[in-house]
Amino acid sequence: MAKSVLIVDDTPVIREFLKEFFIDAGFDADAAENGREGLKMALKKDYSLVLSDVHMPIMSGMDLVINLKSKKPDIPIIMMDSLPNEQARRANESGAQGCLAKPFDLDELRLMVERLTGAEKTATK
Repeated sequence: MAKSVLIVDDTPVIREFLKEFFIDAGFDADAAENGREGLKMALKKDYSLVLSDVHMPIMSGMDLVINLKSKKPDIPIIMMDSLPNEQARRANESGAQGCLAKPFDLDELRLMVERLTGAEKTATK
């Protein structure tokens, strides 16, 4: 069974780029445009990893982490933000396993994903 990832980001170009990146890496990939939609999807399917933006309308990434971790405490979550230092601390306190700075380095993302999912090697774009 393929590893699966849920990408949650309100910016369509980022959402689609990351979805393509993960599909090329051999993952099943789904995408949501806000935290509320992402939470609904994550509660219906067992994802190997959730990758979420912090700042989104309707439900923020931080609220997504808190709500999702209360129901699925073992799901790995990586947050993405343009102000990573403060958000990384808050994300870790909320239960996320990491926070990437936007724009992020794909090699850094690849290493985090491999570590958290046990995936052997994700694709290089």
